[in-house]
Amino acid sequence: MPRDFYEILGVPRSASEEEITKAYRELAKKLHPDRNPGDKEAEAKFKEVQNAYDILNDKTKRAQYDRFGQVMPGSMPPPGAGGEGVPGFGGFGGFEGNMGNVPPEMLEEILRQFGGGGFGFNISDFTQAQPRPRGRSRGRARAAPQAEDHEQEMKVPFLIAAQGGKIDVRVNDQEVSLNIPAGAKEGQKIRYRDILPGGGNLILKLHIEPHPYFRREADDLLVDVPVSLSEALLGAKVEAPTLDGGRVTFSVPAGTSSGSKVRLRGLGIAGGDLYAVIKIVVPRNIDSRSKELIEEFGRLHPQNPRADVPWS
Repeated sequence: MPRDFYEILGVPRSASEEEITKAYRELAKKLHPDRNPGDKEAEAKFKEVQNAYDILNDKTKRAQYDRFGQVMPGSMPPPGAGGEGVPGFGGFGGFEGNMGNVPPEMLEEILRQFGGGGFGFNISDFTQAQPRPRGRSRGRARAAPQAEDHEQEMKVPFLIAAQGGKIDVRVNDQEVSLNIPAGAKEGQKIRYRDILPGGGNLILKLHIEPHPYFRREADDLLVDVPVSLSEALLGAKVEAPTLDGGRVTFSVPAGTSSGSKVRLRGLGIAGGDLYAVIKIVVPRNIDSRSKELIEEFGRLHPQNPRADVPWS
């Protein structure tokens, strides 16, 4: 047995049009296929909610449903509209041989609207099981056309895309404030429902602006950290910037080469990591004594750093 439409939307039978619409929007937002990709159960519930709303949001259909427990399968002619098509009921608002599916009390209401029982037939003549016609009933009302979506591109500051926040967007000559989720990516499309006039949706395509010193790889961040030659050789504790504007202190291991990465867990985007990329900075000018010491160091620690490169 089909579920009660009021139960599906979670509203009482006395609910106002506003309460029905509010309940529908909340359920549709929660169950929409865009938010539940691949979830067949959510998709089925979404269709069930949509069907219930189509009935209860229409005053005529809701009145029929409240009275008979279902909606007439076609549009009834107004009372006293004449008997055209009545003998065979072929033109009777889409019933066309399918009267066995209509409750007797509904048929009685139909006959009363057409002048009572003066046509020479009984209710029982139409309550026998009838074969269902193939395909969609010609009397079925068409769904109201949906408002078209509008797609728009938008530049988003790096930090808002990484941490989340609000941006102001001009839509149809109006400023609207939209929420950008944390971890938004370059080229990502976000759908904002019922933003446009008539209930249309806005699809925002994001373009992330570059940051002065952070670089992004998925949810990880990279930042260059300069260290001196002695810090790289002997090891040291240095600082790196963090996404929230603070600083973090970390250790540079002794013997670190330029280009090495030090991983700082959990300091990236949405649980990603921050990588401090070591950049060794050598002094431009050295005195004669320093030169002697460096030459002596080279003799004590001979090495060929290009020995293993592919082109050596």
